[in-house]
Amino acid sequence: MNNEEYYDVLIIGSGAAGLTLALSLPDSLKVAVLSKTTIEENATFYAQGGISAVIDDSDSIAAHVEDTVRTGGGLCKPETVQFIVERGRESIDWLSSKGVSFSKRRSKSGRQELHLTQEGGHSARRVVHAADKTGEAIENALVSRFRKSSVGLFENHIAIDLICSHSLPKRCDGVFVLDKSNNQIRSIGAKITVLATGGAGKVYLYTSNPDVSTGDGIAMAWRAGCRVANMEFVQFHPTCLYHPDAKSLLLTEALRGEGGILRLPNGRRFAEGYHPMGELAPRDAVAQAIDTEMKKGGYDHVYLDISHKSEDFIKKHFPNAYEGCLRFGFDLSSQPIPIVPAAHYFCGGVVTDLKGRTNIENLYSIGETGCTGLHGANRMASNSLLECLVLAESSAAAIADKLDKKSTFVKIPDWDESLVVDSEEEVVVSHNWDELRRVMWNYVGIVRSSSRLQKARRRIDLLKLEIAEFYGSYKMKSDLIELRNLVQVADLIIKSATHRKESRGLHYTLDYPESNQKYNEDTLLDPQED
Repeated sequence: MNNEEYYDVLIIGSGAAGLTLALSLPDSLKVAVLSKTTIEENATFYAQGGISAVIDDSDSIAAHVEDTVRTGGGLCKPETVQFIVERGRESIDWLSSKGVSFSKRRSKSGRQELHLTQEGGHSARRVVHAADKTGEAIENALVSRFRKSSVGLFENHIAIDLICSHSLPKRCDGVFVLDKSNNQIRSIGAKITVLATGGAGKVYLYTSNPDVSTGDGIAMAWRAGCRVANMEFVQFHPTCLYHPDAKSLLLTEALRGEGGILRLPNGRRFAEGYHPMGELAPRDAVAQAIDTEMKKGGYDHVYLDISHKSEDFIKKHFPNAYEGCLRFGFDLSSQPIPIVPAAHYFCGGVVTDLKGRTNIENLYSIGETGCTGLHGANRMASNSLLECLVLAESSAAAIADKLDKKSTFVKIPDWDESLVVDSEEEVVVSHNWDELRRVMWNYVGIVRSSSRLQKARRRIDLLKLEIAEFYGSYKMKSDLIELRNLVQVADLIIKSATHRKESRGLHYTLDYPESNQKYNEDTLLDPQED
């Protein structure tokens, strides 16, 4: 096997965080981006809402910070929130310079200005968007710029594990990678390795995430020795289309920001009975309200109704949601739409500082993979893309400064598969994949309890053993790599949720329905203490 493949910076993931970093690094560096499928297939592409930033004169940095901290349930790091929020306008300007066409409106004075919408938890209109296809607009613009750059690209390559030294402090020297086109494994060396692999929504049965969101970065980092934090705080988006053939059609929160109403099957409005902000409450409150009403009434779904708005308004502001619903036989402009909550965003992840640095030398983590302290116990809508952009930029500066100093490549090992054989039992992988996601949905979902977590713990422990045995015996395939990562993420979620004996933010348990000052801190997990 040829190991003469080395880069100054290897970025694993091609969403907003990964591509922003790639485009922000100096041209003098040899950089490559690794993508599991095509470069465009990632959670960024499917993000509909927008990016929160203080734009309007009636808004303020202080108000944005206050909203974020309030939504975060007492666990946000104030210095992190301040650092990221105050760079919002700069991030919007940077994206505009890269070709992103944000939605505009005509001001009273007649000039064109950014159209701002309002989403859950925000006290002002501060969400910059491109209709309801913001992520697609951002990804397409960044990909276009990327293809004109000198940055290398490995599409259809999935990372297996990080290559780390055994010295102290531990150092990351690259990654083992499966080339899905020929099922061959290669080792790629790097002075700096960056995890930008997104979240892990596929650990749940219902999710708004694309199939690539399997927690790869978090799982690899944990196995390598990275600390993780706040894995119990999983955000469930309240409104995904309920239809057997709709895999992950998210109906943007901006629909509620523009007047969308949640209704029961009998037409009754119910959100205001759970939170004074009604449909505009933070996502955890809205998701819990929906979950409670579904369980109480025995409903498979509830409804989102914006049919009181004109057809022209809906087509102009929500073309993606309108066309998506039409594909499944629903007209957003004339009827209520059936919806259910679905796993959406991970507030926890690999612990980093504001430069993306982990506790392993030369290993960085940005975007949803990392945990900076911005979101605390609950992410406020549209803060995630902002974090991707700001952390990618600050990481780029830190990496460029580090590599400006004397730095050399380290010889990396080959992958050893001398003791494994081809599998004739692929059904084991598919069965475990399905069981894992159902266990997590049923026992570790929107509403939890100690007994549910214990049931999940027992089954996940067995699945970990089965998957580890399969992994050690058979040749590597993409589904097995992802399953191994998902079961590790599931294990971390359950450990974190079991530790937090209170209800806070996105973690709600029937046994401890109130918050407890004893737990007014991050849930930190360290593989050295596991």
